[in-house]
Amino acid sequence: MLKAYKYRLYPNSEQCTALSKNFGCARWVYNWALSRKIEAYQKENRSLSCFDLSKELPKLKAAEETKWLAEADSQALVMSLRNLDNAFTRFFREKKGFPKFKSKKCKRQSFQIPQRVKVDFEGRKIILPKIGAVRAKLYRKFDGKIKTVTISKTPSGKYFASVLVETDEKPLPKPEIKYETTIGVDLGLTHFAILSNGEKIENPKHLQKSLNRLKFLQRRLSRKKAGSKRRDKARICVAKLHEKITNQRNDFLHKLSIRLIRENQTIALETLNVQGMMQNHRLAQSIGSASWSRFVEFLRYKAEWYGRNIVFIGRFEPSSKICSVCGYHNSELTLADRTWTCPSCQTEHDRDVNAATNIRKLALQSQNLVGRGPSEISSQSVHDGGTMKRETFPP
Repeated sequence: MLKAYKYRLYPNSEQCTALSKNFGCARWVYNWALSRKIEAYQKENRSLSCFDLSKELPKLKAAEETKWLAEADSQALVMSLRNLDNAFTRFFREKKGFPKFKSKKCKRQSFQIPQRVKVDFEGRKIILPKIGAVRAKLYRKFDGKIKTVTISKTPSGKYFASVLVETDEKPLPKPEIKYETTIGVDLGLTHFAILSNGEKIENPKHLQKSLNRLKFLQRRLSRKKAGSKRRDKARICVAKLHEKITNQRNDFLHKLSIRLIRENQTIALETLNVQGMMQNHRLAQSIGSASWSRFVEFLRYKAEWYGRNIVFIGRFEPSSKICSVCGYHNSELTLADRTWTCPSCQTEHDRDVNAATNIRKLALQSQNLVGRGPSEISSQSVHDGGTMKRETFPP
């Protein structure tokens, strides 16, 4: 099993200079390789792999104009080429966007080292090639083989080392999906998550709470003279606030995701088109601040670690418009209606709790587990106005 451990680094002035050289060289090689690939395709209609480009690195190091590349770790330069190859693979397979050139002005820099890295827990240091032993805060120990180490610098000026380790641990076996141990989760904005058991988890809205302070700092930054030291200090203040908001958000998502994983054997979710929803300029900020995609990502990898099931239903399933008791489809329901009464069975529904309950039922339905709950039930009539159709719902 692969696990990542992130540690804070405290380099001295000489090590900061060496790290900056590695950041710059890795960025320059990435941009050079991207330019070479574009040029080769446009002029010669051929594709260059990372192996073709890596063969040219010794010539670049020997050339007078680019001999400074030899000051950086050679493996970090090769990893830049591999990262570019992976970016092109995502572009062609997943349509994630064409790779872009990296800017020197971007304050978030990183490079990767695949080997020759040692972690000294007793001395509280991480030994990096061509940089030396860097003091680190090693608060978590690990046992396993180090695969890659990613050194990064945040916009606020902090250094981190993300160590990817291959451990001997194996994912726990996943239990059988049962109705009693399945919970439905409906994600929202007013409440971050609504569970099928009726529990509503408030949205902390960390960005909205810090928005006034953020606007003030950004206004102060805009008034500073470009290139001045005061502007750099103001930029760091803005970066620190952004970093604080991100840490608060990740802390909330980690605590909620691990709680759901530990308390339930199966979690049912609705597939959301977050990228499409972000096109709504009225809700884009709130949707981005909620970080639904990151929450689902946390649930996915923790479910693999602890042996839990994650089941998704389609994004076009009318989960909130169907009565979870009798199956009546209320086509006249609007987003403004937060509660509604079923005309068929006279059950009063909270829209969000009803949606979470239906997500749970539809997820079990997709796994062919309908009717395997505490008691066997037959198909119930689901009607929308004058039309009737047969559909099965668990109790």
